[in-house]
Formats: sequence, C-alpha cells, structure tokens
Amino acid sequence: MYKAVSLFCGCGGADLGLLGGFTYNKQEYEKLPFEIIYATDIDEKAVATYKKNFQGCTAVCADIKELDNSTIPACDILVGGFPCQSFSTVNPTKNPFDDRAQLYKEMAQVAEEKQPKIIIAENVKGFKTLHGGSIFNTAISEFEKKGYKATSSLINASDYGVPQKRERIIIVAVRKDIHNIKGDFKFPQKTTENNKVPLSVAVPKLDIEDEKYYFSDRAVLGLKKAKNNMKRGLAQNLEEPCLTVTSHLAKTSLNSRDPVLLVDPEKELYRRFTPREAARIQSFPDTFEFADSEFDSYKQIGNAIPPVMFWYIAKSVSDYLSNEAKK
Repeated sequence: MYKAVSLFCGCGGADLGLLGGFTYNKQEYEKLPFEIIYATDIDEKAVATYKKNFQGCTAVCADIKELDNSTIPACDILVGGFPCQSFSTVNPTKNPFDDRAQLYKEMAQVAEEKQPKIIIAENVKGFKTLHGGSIFNTAISEFEKKGYKATSSLINASDYGVPQKRERIIIVAVRKDIHNIKGDFKFPQKTTENNKVPLSVAVPKLDIEDEKYYFSDRAVLGLKKAKNNMKRGLAQNLEEPCLTVTSHLAKTSLNSRDPVLLVDPEKELYRRFTPREAARIQSFPDTFEFADSEFDSYKQIGNAIPPVMFWYIAKSVSDYLSNEAKK
C-alpha cells in the first residue's frame, strides 16, 4: 500500500480517483493500492466536504504558503491540482504571474523535503500554452531540480469514460533513482476515444419540476437579441459529451459560454444543471456527498478533477511502480 499526500485537495475528485473502489455509469473502478494519509486545501468549505467523504484521512484547512511542512507526513505519492485560474484560456485577462501561479513551487518544495516516489500534478490546458510555454517549462524544471524526471500529457476526460470535454495537463514526475530502474512513465491509453460517454448518463431527464433551475423569459429574450457572432446559450446535445463545466456553475447564464440544457425548443425553455447532474458530468458517483449549500457545491464540483479520469492515471502509476525493472 502506497501512502499518499494530497495538496490543493479541494472536495476530493482526484483523491477518489486515486483510491478507486467506486462505481460510476454502471462500471466498477477497482480499489487501487493507495492510502491517503494527509490532505490540505485553503478552502474551508471544500475541506468540510472532503471530510464527509474521506473520514479516515487527516484533512487540514490551510494556506500552503503558510503551512509548516514538518507537519506533512512522509509519503510515496504526492498529488496536487494547484490552482488554475491564473492560466485560464477562457479569461485571458487573468495575471499568469500572480501568487497563485507560483504554487507549483510550494509543491516542489514539499517534494524535495518528503522525497515521494512519484508526483502527480494537474492543471488547465493554458498552463502549458500561455507565454509560449515558459511558465510550464519553468515548473517542469523546478520538479527536475528537486530530483525528478517529469513527463506530461494533455488529457481529455471524454477519452476516459467521462461525459465531458475537459482538457487538462497532467504532469507525472518520477524520482530519478526510481526512473533509472524502471524507465519512463507511460500515460494510460484512451478507453473511450471512439465511443464517447454521452451527457444523457448525467442527465437522465431534461424536464424537471424544480422551477429554480429554469431561466427566466427575460434571460431567453436576452439570448435572442444577442449578436450572431457571440457564443451564447450553449445548449448541449444529450448524445454527446458536455462542454467543460466550471466553478461558476451557480452563476451560469444564457448570456455566456456556459453549457446549458434546452428543455423545450418550442416553448424556449432553458435550464441549468442541478448540482447532482453537474457532479455526474464530472464522474462523481451518486454516493459522494457535497456541501449543504448549492452555491458551494457548484463551486467545488466545477473546480474538481474528474475521479474517473484520474483513476486511469492512478492505475498507470500503480502499474508502473509494481512492474519489473526495465530490461
């Protein structure tokens, strides 16, 4: 059993994938040989949700920049989806050099002190493409200076059984002494590249009774008046994966690029996703509990790493560690 520490854990999407032992879309994702012994995040409400679902783990609400690293236990695996807002390609006005953009250094520092066998880091696509890749290359260099051989891949969650088009950069850094024995880490092969899981898995019924999820006549009128060249009211096809859901699900608007549902074209009825539908889009099983507040639930769901996607990455890490040395 490999011991894992989770930084920037959020509500626990990556950590659920790391552990396995859950069912999603009638498929069983087997338990993996990892044990999460410590998790931390700056968001108090996200940590509260985490504690609901990972009761055997020490979960701490703290700013990693102020956290005493001596309180973090030694581990075999270090996981972290460090904050990605600074690298967003949706909002190019974000400053890619703000304090949040430097948090990979905190992760690298923890790795240097704890010397885990493997680091798994996650971020948005823009992390690799902004400023000609200079920020990404600096991060890779930072991990390698700490004694790791890093490799990366752009992963689309829809290629791994998730009903959502969600592209994320995954970095897997192997401690160099282990890399010298086992060779390069290989990312998992795509499982649903030619057979995507449709949105209907997450949204079994378009027409629901709760009126609070429907957009007003005024919102629909604003949609109709929008300029033709603007992406608005992105109604989703239930037979295809959904567009990426984000942390502002609670503020989803017809006057935006957010994915929505067109319930009745003739009546021009549109609605937003319910929290449980959004969670299913992210591949959370229905047994996963979220915050009491819908607003907080939406935020945590939109910020999460899809558990099913991460399960495949974790399975590849497990296989890599257990396989024989390279010839």
